[in-house]
Amino acid sequence: MKRSARSCHERVIAAAAALALAATGAIAAVAPPAAAASTVSVSVDAALQLATVPATGVGVNIPVYDAAMNAPATPGLLGTAGINTVRYPGGSHSDVYHWQTGTADDGAYVAPNTGFDAFMGTVRAAGAQPIITANYGSGTPQEAAAWVRYANVTKGYGIKYWEIGNEVYGNGEYGAKWEYDTHGSKSATTYANNVLQYVSAMKAADPSVRIGAVLTTPGYWPDGIVGPGDTMDWNHTVLSIVGSKIDFAIVHAYPTSTSPADLLTKPQAQNPNIAGAVRSLIDQYAGSRAPDVGIAVTEANAQAYLDTSPNGLFAPDNYLTWLENGAFNVDWWDLRNGTDCTKVTTVEGATDYDDGGMLSSGSPCEPSANTPFPAYYGIQMISKLGAPGDTLVKAAGSSPLLSAHAVRRTNGDVAVMLINKDPDNAATVNLSYTGFTPSSATPTVHSYLKNGHSIGTAPSGSPTTQTVPAYGITVVEMHPTGAPCRVVYNKNEWQGVMVGTVTVVNNSLGQVNGWSLGFDFPGDNGITDSWNASVSQSGPSVSAGNVSYNASVPPGGSVQWGFKATWSRSDADPSAFRFNGASCAIG
Repeated sequence: MKRSARSCHERVIAAAAALALAATGAIAAVAPPAAAASTVSVSVDAALQLATVPATGVGVNIPVYDAAMNAPATPGLLGTAGINTVRYPGGSHSDVYHWQTGTADDGAYVAPNTGFDAFMGTVRAAGAQPIITANYGSGTPQEAAAWVRYANVTKGYGIKYWEIGNEVYGNGEYGAKWEYDTHGSKSATTYANNVLQYVSAMKAADPSVRIGAVLTTPGYWPDGIVGPGDTMDWNHTVLSIVGSKIDFAIVHAYPTSTSPADLLTKPQAQNPNIAGAVRSLIDQYAGSRAPDVGIAVTEANAQAYLDTSPNGLFAPDNYLTWLENGAFNVDWWDLRNGTDCTKVTTVEGATDYDDGGMLSSGSPCEPSANTPFPAYYGIQMISKLGAPGDTLVKAAGSSPLLSAHAVRRTNGDVAVMLINKDPDNAATVNLSYTGFTPSSATPTVHSYLKNGHSIGTAPSGSPTTQTVPAYGITVVEMHPTGAPCRVVYNKNEWQGVMVGTVTVVNNSLGQVNGWSLGFDFPGDNGITDSWNASVSQSGPSVSAGNVSYNASVPPGGSVQWGFKATWSRSDADPSAFRFNGASCAIG
């Protein structure tokens, strides 16, 4: 899937230095005059877990032709947006870039000061982690293994996620060619057999790395086409060879659309189907390892309306829908991108520069460098909803013009994101809850308004009624009434040995079908036996889960399990318990 003339392959960012964000975000957007409001119902099931918010979920690409990659402002811009993963060295440049020399084949431009160690300094300063794309087009397994060894053994960077090539299927095998590939055969079979060599060499350098292989995006060209060198299409060929050896599958997603309204349907209309098709392929070919093979969307964006309000709404909806459907990583294309000034248009009352970056690159027709586009603020709103380790739960609305996403936080709070896709009318949203009883206090509300230049935060509305302006995004934060669960922890002890009994009461989590309880021992307890639960321990951290006969815990019901443990220094009681991610009262 390609965006025609996509800037990641053909343009060089002219900005030589980064500017501060402060000047662009100092004034909150003012709500436009109220239009007629539609009424929408949204139901939140805080007990129906969709996924855990991953530590790698909200990512961005920064290519080596971005001269401002390692400018002083970049870590702050990444941190403010809530970016926790950064992909390097960027798109098709990955298949020509040699990390040891910082040079690229095929005449590709590499900006000064974009070498690997400088990049790592920026990523670490931002509190993020990298995902690295090894050079498949003109590289070798040995070059990739040397990169792993340097990064993780010599430098101790601990880089976990590595891709083998970018959009390798664009190497001419199916007719179109944008990806550099010096291999004599361009077939999926050749790619897959080479991936096996990359996996072997890279894991010999560091067995802990997780390696991904490139797939075509289901439903988009060239999915389903059998190349001249293969007997099956790209995805079936690649996974039939590498499915049992890789750790994740990679797709890129740039949905086509006919209008802003059409674009805003794509997260719900396409992402679940694409994720489901990839998961089905993994299940077919990865064997017993299938549950451990992840899905990464290492390039994501729209193909139109890139710098105006439609993309500001699309961005968070897109990320969250991918994460709810099993992706562990989504990387926006890209932080700064550049543009062709002949393509400037007006969309929904604002100038659209056809720039795929989250920030202006400072091209001649654009705002000053690092001015955020709406997608930047939309992505930043995800950090207002939740954080890694929180639980994405089910939220459903009654209108296709309003998307809803919800998170149950580790402290027991629930937050809901409401995205109003109607460009003309505000939405009055009536909220209802299962498995959660909100406090009656006025909730904290974060808002991003159409064509705004900042995010506003203030108490507003109620836990059951909110008004979302036209083309606006609202995140509502709510505290529970009382704790959603209660834990009674009893023990019998003697020197060096103890027996514990743990009872969990479901106060307000709704019907629980499958549970987990997490806690940390303050002392040096080591569990040696357990009953009525499946228990694992790593250091002081304990995770207990249901067994087949006690997965169901109805509202007001309870479940009890026990364990035997050794100790020497202390067997003090745990001070906090998390039941399906919710913080419990004790006693």
